[in-house]
Amino acid sequence: MTAVLGVTTPRPVICLTGQRRRDIAVADAARAGRFTHSGLTLALGRRPDWLHPSGIDDEEWRIEWVKLYEGLDLAHAYAVTGERDYLSTWQDLVDSFCQQVQVGQDSSDISARRLQNWLYAWQSFAAAPAYDGLRPGLAERLLEKIDADARHIAQHLTAQRNHRTLELYTLLLVGLALRDDTRAQDALTALADNARIDIWDDGVHRECSTDYHLIVLRSFVGALANARAAGLTVPDVLLDRVHRGCDFALHVQRPDGITPALSDGDPDDFRDLLAGCAELLDRPDLAWATSAGRRGTPPPDRAVSFPIGGYHIQRSGWGDRGRAYADERFGVFDCGPLGDGGHGHYDQLSVELYGDGGPLVVDPGRYTYAAHGSGWRRWFKGTAGHNTVCMDGLDQTAYRPGKPRDPVSTARLIGRWTIPGLDVVRGEVISPAYDAVHTRTVAFVRDDYWIVHDRLRSAVPHRYSARWHLPADAQGGTTLRAAAAQTSVHTPAGLLVVPAGCGTVGLEEGWVSPAYGVKLPAPVVAVRTAGTNADLVTVLLPGGAPRQSALPPGRGDTPLDTPLQTAVRGQSAGLHPRCPPGAPTRRWTRRANPPPGGNVGASVAVVAAGEDDRVEVTVRRPDGTDTVGWDAGGAPEWLLC
Repeated sequence: MTAVLGVTTPRPVICLTGQRRRDIAVADAARAGRFTHSGLTLALGRRPDWLHPSGIDDEEWRIEWVKLYEGLDLAHAYAVTGERDYLSTWQDLVDSFCQQVQVGQDSSDISARRLQNWLYAWQSFAAAPAYDGLRPGLAERLLEKIDADARHIAQHLTAQRNHRTLELYTLLLVGLALRDDTRAQDALTALADNARIDIWDDGVHRECSTDYHLIVLRSFVGALANARAAGLTVPDVLLDRVHRGCDFALHVQRPDGITPALSDGDPDDFRDLLAGCAELLDRPDLAWATSAGRRGTPPPDRAVSFPIGGYHIQRSGWGDRGRAYADERFGVFDCGPLGDGGHGHYDQLSVELYGDGGPLVVDPGRYTYAAHGSGWRRWFKGTAGHNTVCMDGLDQTAYRPGKPRDPVSTARLIGRWTIPGLDVVRGEVISPAYDAVHTRTVAFVRDDYWIVHDRLRSAVPHRYSARWHLPADAQGGTTLRAAAAQTSVHTPAGLLVVPAGCGTVGLEEGWVSPAYGVKLPAPVVAVRTAGTNADLVTVLLPGGAPRQSALPPGRGDTPLDTPLQTAVRGQSAGLHPRCPPGAPTRRWTRRANPPPGGNVGASVAVVAAGEDDRVEVTVRRPDGTDTVGWDAGGAPEWLLC
């Protein structure tokens, strides 16, 4: 192999995942020939049958196993303890793999990830104080295998999306490791072109999955870091797309540091990656977000939209407005396309909401890619498995485990209105599965709580269900309390309240998936009604303990100690104060900075009618009063609790 002539040990490359693979328990299990992936542990030995392992029902298990992530754990254990058996275990695994698995046996993306893990583990073993080399002949076989696999990958690149990114990044690393800088520069140039296509202008990755966005971003960031360290010429477009991708990653991160699992993926903590980006890109906003406000500078924006990807973020602050960083409120509204490829869930107009240190409602995740008879792939991908409205039990888009083949549902943003104390986002989804049109308005009130109005319009009757998925810790700790004026659901993370006339509330069995192959029971709050047209309203308040912050100064009750009342007028419905004539009114007003074209302020009035105080939020303009978030043409004033 002339390409590896004279190379006896790979040149070290920068690894961005090493800190994630430092589990000595995983290394000890590998020493015993036990491997855990996708929630399943199998005993296969240290020189296993790589082609035909027994006991696997989900092909995803073997895919993860043959990537040999355990090598990094073994290298860490070897560096810490000096026990040679950790090195011997890794040598047994890679040697048996080289003997059994031919070049091209696995798809290019699987081979690419395995090559990365081999390079990372090998250099980590080599850096350990006790290291004195591999067993005779193994280094040469490994180098030849790495070179041959990389050449096969280059000839069989995936056409597009995240697999292509992974493969090109691997070719860059192999070029650097084998001291072939021309090979590395060619891969870097191709990777930059891939970044230009796959990271849209608003910064969202084309597959519209938050987890895959961060995984892809990690490859682009690793390419940038390795290229700079090796003195390669970094294309401007790669740097530009990394910055844009970091913008989305920054704003979609919850205050607890977790990135929600929107579409295929798992909820995960990517602060280590973004902290590295803060230094690599000189981004003090990333430093702030990854240190919970201990370093850097708070980002200037809280109400942020990514119009191409269709994600709209609501945030009360960055720990810089009198509230602890982890207690800030955070919401993400999905009003965009399914995403390119097969990772998009049927979740349009779904939200995830967080506050007071934990999630209030969550996206359940992905759980599995297996499409066999269990039905779990469909449950986690389908519309009913998300915080949106399900009609007649149907999915917004006809189900397929992978990329849709039939027409898909389409979502669009109708508008966004933001003034101090109020941020309102409205979107619409139209499905090929039914005629009903779903319009959702999400109002974030006083940086504290949300009011969600689901407007359903159809020419024929349907069964409508607004579904709210609670976190796993709500299992066994959630209670429903029905009263004449409203139904409230009390959870460990806060309250969900549905006013009378805005749907019938019930609790259903549900699940959330914190990691692939793992599912935990978690309740679902279902708000149901039936008919041609319907209006469902849900108030969502984070915080397990009673709070006073949702009402203006001087009012001591928690916001939902008093009933909510509703009125329906024509084709519009909303929360509308019904108070007797002459009822006293107290007014509390915040003013926005005058925008171009006129003065806009938020006026919040508490209407006192005996013991039934309610809050009403409107927008005042010089030419009168506009009702934020409602249809034009004199809909009732809305919003309140």
